[in-house]
Amino acid sequence: MSSKSKTKGSSYEREIAKFLSDTYGEPFVRVPNSGAYIGGANSHRKNFLDGNQAKSFKGDITPPDTWSHFNAECKNYADFPFHLLLTGECKQLDTWLEQLLAVEDTGDLNILFIKITRKGRYIAVQSKLTWISDNFVYYTSKKHGDWTIFEFDSFFQYNTDILKTYSITTDTTSNTNNILTINT
Repeated sequence: MSSKSKTKGSSYEREIAKFLSDTYGEPFVRVPNSGAYIGGANSHRKNFLDGNQAKSFKGDITPPDTWSHFNAECKNYADFPFHLLLTGECKQLDTWLEQLLAVEDTGDLNILFIKITRKGRYIAVQSKLTWISDNFVYYTSKKHGDWTIFEFDSFFQYNTDILKTYSITTDTTSNTNNILTINT
């Protein structure tokens, strides 16, 4: 029998997969076992899988084939120490980033979907890429570099096309006009 927290996490992964499928009109699915097959201590398994096999077990969400650079983790927790974002030592966030980056491939768009009970939904992405927003927080992890954290709805209001572009191409030059032109 699944634990209450595992069920809560799986439910959020399905919620995000459905949201992405509805938003982009393409199939996104929850990864069975939430990426545990090649994540963390099982990362050595990536060496024995071909590209499509590894992609199907990577992260928490399997994107459509054209999104070859999409790597996502989903976290649904009761609480989060927001005040530690300003210290650069938010152990909870660093643990989540570690899980996300453990399965990344070169050129991946790494995205962390976060849901905190009665507080909201958020997105964390690496700051090396260009994003559009009117509200965000920077987080500099001593171990995992610079990240930008957005409120979920605000992120998708401005970055729906940009997210897709970064997920289908390895060109991560910070030219927002070119990114928007590609998808319009």
